[in-house]
Amino acid sequence: MSDTIERIKCLIIGSGPAGYTAAIYAARADMKPVMYTGMQMGGQLTTTTEVDNYPGYPNGTDGTAMMNDLQKQAERFGTEVRFGLVTKVELSDKIGGIHKIIVDESKELEAETVIISTGATAKYLGLESEQRLIGGGVSACATCDGFFYKGQDVIVVGAGDTAAEEATYLANICNKVTMLVRKDHMRASKAMQHRVNKTANIEVLYNTELDEVLGESVVEGARVVNNQTKDKHDIAITGVFIAIGHKPNSDLFKGVLDMDEVGYLITQGKSTKTNLPGVFAAGDIQDKEYRQAVTAAGTGCMAALDAERYLGALE
Repeated sequence: MSDTIERIKCLIIGSGPAGYTAAIYAARADMKPVMYTGMQMGGQLTTTTEVDNYPGYPNGTDGTAMMNDLQKQAERFGTEVRFGLVTKVELSDKIGGIHKIIVDESKELEAETVIISTGATAKYLGLESEQRLIGGGVSACATCDGFFYKGQDVIVVGAGDTAAEEATYLANICNKVTMLVRKDHMRASKAMQHRVNKTANIEVLYNTELDEVLGESVVEGARVVNNQTKDKHDIAITGVFIAIGHKPNSDLFKGVLDMDEVGYLITQGKSTKTNLPGVFAAGDIQDKEYRQAVTAAGTGCMAALDAERYLGALE
């Protein structure tokens, strides 16, 4: 083994609320954490223009500013934050084993503990107008951004349980919610379909797809198309919520760590422990239920405490 390979006590893969909170706790526990941020420093939240529901910001903030605050706090306690992408892992299955990590396909590291906080990526349709207006009225999280559309008209794109949940959540806040369902039926559970159908201010348009989001800097409407008749018409709305699912950023760990059929890492009980000793998962990479910044931060704290206790048991 080369003497030049860097040995790290606590390696954090991925930034965002989970990663930075894990870093704060790990640094305060003298674990000298090193974080590799990934290509999107700060994670998904950096695409959110306004954050009003994170404790400690009475006047709200924006996602990028909040991530900058968390990074500075982590660095104040001694976290080394590095911009780079972990491209390969060789994780040990032995208690006290050393995990080998490759960064940017070239730099080799060794880690005594690894905290994975690589998050999940919201799926979008890929329309130019949709991508351009993310943060300007296009969102993939109704519980994050729905408040800003109180009393307004919005659309939800999707047909599964997530779309139905987002639509019924928004119906409590907004004037009218229009659901765009690509097929002639919804994929959501019967219970969720009943909930949608019983909500007076939700209208479901079947065989209908989003053709274009209208507006230059903010959403001013949506052009939809009936995929059977090819007829198009405009809907006057101010918000577009894309609810077609998330993809956990777990490809790096396939065949190594236990994950569900979608790719979310499986953790043990109420802990952040994965199936391999010394490897922990926090945030949206292991949470498909809540996907909130504050819950991600909570699991980041848990991961650091789990890692600290793991190392303590080895001494």
